[in-house]
Amino acid sequence: MGRTRWLSAEEKRAWTALRTTYARLNQRMDQSLKRDAGLSHLQYEILSRLAAAPERELRMAELACAVAGSKSGLTYQIGQLEQAGLVARRTCPGDVRAVYAVLTEEGSSRLLRAAPGHVALVRELLVDVLSAEQLRALADGLDEANRRMQASEDCGGSLG
Repeated sequence: MGRTRWLSAEEKRAWTALRTTYARLNQRMDQSLKRDAGLSHLQYEILSRLAAAPERELRMAELACAVAGSKSGLTYQIGQLEQAGLVARRTCPGDVRAVYAVLTEEGSSRLLRAAPGHVALVRELLVDVLSAEQLRALADGLDEANRRMQASEDCGGSLG
């Protein structure tokens, strides 16, 4: 084990800013989406990922990776969305272990109703606050960090 490389003042400032901003953004998104659409931020993200997927469906394991959630947490959220009629589950005839989450018409409608307010809040809290240069640097840096983390993740598993 090597020596600990402590964070410099600037590194610590960046780390603290990321953590604090993420927590505040997530909280504000959650409040807004619950008020406007009856969805949590995570549920909105799930519906959004399904809407963008081919055939509006994803394997549960792939969806868990995409939303960076636990498999048990995703199963719970899909259950909630399924009870609300926003998502359906289907099995794969060729692989009984594979379970897909499928966006329903009602889920698509709810997402379309929630999207304008969500996008407006994203603009208000983040996009319009940063210059184009800051936004590009943020996206580039976070894309690289995500790419490296995703490369080292095991996103397989029993969810299908």
